[in-house]
Amino acid sequence: MRNLWLMGSEWLPNRSGGLNRYFHGLAHAVADARLPAEALVTFVRAGQTGPIPLSGMAQEGAPLQARLRGARAWGRRAALEGMALLNAHFALYAWPCLNLIPQDDALIVNFHGPWADEMLAEQSGLPARLKAAAARAIEKRVYRRAHRCITLSSAFAAILTERYGISARRISVIPGGADLSAYERLPDREEARRRLGWPEGRPTILSVRRLARRMGLDRLIEAASRLRCDVPELLVLIAGAGPAETDLRARIASLGLEGTVQLLGFLPDDHLPIAYAAADVSAMPSVSLEGFGLTLVESLAAGTPAVGAPVGGIPEVLEPLDTRLVARHSTSEAIAQALLPVLTVPDSAPDPAACRAYAARFAWAEVFPAILQAWRDAGAAID
Repeated sequence: MRNLWLMGSEWLPNRSGGLNRYFHGLAHAVADARLPAEALVTFVRAGQTGPIPLSGMAQEGAPLQARLRGARAWGRRAALEGMALLNAHFALYAWPCLNLIPQDDALIVNFHGPWADEMLAEQSGLPARLKAAAARAIEKRVYRRAHRCITLSSAFAAILTERYGISARRISVIPGGADLSAYERLPDREEARRRLGWPEGRPTILSVRRLARRMGLDRLIEAASRLRCDVPELLVLIAGAGPAETDLRARIASLGLEGTVQLLGFLPDDHLPIAYAAADVSAMPSVSLEGFGLTLVESLAAGTPAVGAPVGGIPEVLEPLDTRLVARHSTSEAIAQALLPVLTVPDSAPDPAACRAYAARFAWAEVFPAILQAWRDAGAAID
């Protein structure tokens, strides 16, 4: 059987993020299935290995041109050695390989989000608009060349069709996979808080998010101001790093919430399970471009209910478990209204056992067979 060639972005733990964590889990799922495969990421540090052979486009910190040259060289080798498929996860790095891939060889692209729109959500001004226009042109070329696109939610499938002109017949919607092995033997909430040094008696909301405008963390902070009237001992912990940190700290101070809302900074992936276990509820208050919400699944796997805004793929993850976990709107008032009963009313959210049982459907062992079928449907020669 010919190789599967998987093209990602950064490798864990070099840089976290939804795309990178998904790609890392996919590489492990491919290895567990004993499929011949190789993976490409932007760089590989000395001594780093993966579950399948791992290559880097260039050295760490290399400029974009070097990374694109490396991606093209890897694509040329894949074409020469023969491929069952090339599965790309970021349009920018697939772009220089397009004319190297034989038309009969399967190109499957995972659409993790509209790159151009994400740029415009974080930046403004003419330079940002020009970069976004170039990004959208690259995206369109890659997605339209693909034999099949995979999205993690119907919401993102709709974006592929509406903004990029991709026929629904060429799109497979397959929920994201999660590595749940670290969630199997967690301490109870009280013990988790003792280990983390968190206050044991305070109702606690955890939000694990990149500190960026589209994540809606300003609305969670405003929701905390509303909730404090009914939950005086409330504690909101926000884990993550990003460009909005200064603005968020200013908003916390302006609302007098220094004793209620804390920014924890970046939490490594191996610290997340116990953090979720220590919280009463987790929150995902995104305002745009949320394709799936892996942190929702991880919170549930820890036995902790999650509340989210009605944005993107969030309702697709939470509503089958309990419709009450999805706020009516993405406003701070609606977020507060959805969180309040979880914090104050018994049986207003699924219990830990129900959360864990539901999260199990997102384990890689459950998700990967659907990915394999999508690859085969696109013409990949996989035995």
